[in-house]
Amino acid sequence: MADTVGIWSPGSSYGPVLSTTDLYLLQPELQLHPILTMSHPGFHLVFNLQSGQTGGFNPGARDEDLPFTQKDEPATLPRVAELVIITEHSPWCTIVKNDRGVTLGDICSTVWKEHNDNLVTEAEFNALPPRLQEHVKRSANASGGGGGWNMYYSPAPAQNQYRRTHWFREKVYFEGLVRKDTYTISRLGFKAPNIYCMQLTS
Repeated sequence: MADTVGIWSPGSSYGPVLSTTDLYLLQPELQLHPILTMSHPGFHLVFNLQSGQTGGFNPGARDEDLPFTQKDEPATLPRVAELVIITEHSPWCTIVKNDRGVTLGDICSTVWKEHNDNLVTEAEFNALPPRLQEHVKRSANASGGGGGWNMYYSPAPAQNQYRRTHWFREKVYFEGLVRKDTYTISRLGFKAPNIYCMQLTS
């Protein structure tokens, strides 16, 4: 298992970074970093989408908090310049880009930024059933604006304005990425090797 984990060391000696065109032409089977599948033997990622805070713990010693030192490791092998992340918990699509290859840190920072910098539109909010609208309101009131990935202060949204993270209600913790081609096709009309579904938990 140690050798498997070692192949994810940061650096550029992995061969070329595949572009989106490469992915569509070659249709390679991408291998996700074990941290993104929650299968890493020594590190379980704890990523809060509302606060942007990241950390983790050793599944074999859960009382020991660990820093997220793997931020610069590639998210996939072979490396890709672009990952697309969707989730069954929201209508939005997050595109993570890095010409040198998308890293674990790129995913966390982009997912956090996309869901905290963007507000739910009035049309999106009105499309929710009244019960879920109330849940979103309560989530916004409970979060109180919060901090962020770069530890800068984000002012609380104005009344009747909700961040995309509020849409998730209590499910604000990242629980991994999975391929769900059937869902992807139903959602986007096509599938691709670099499209993943984000799992969330409370």
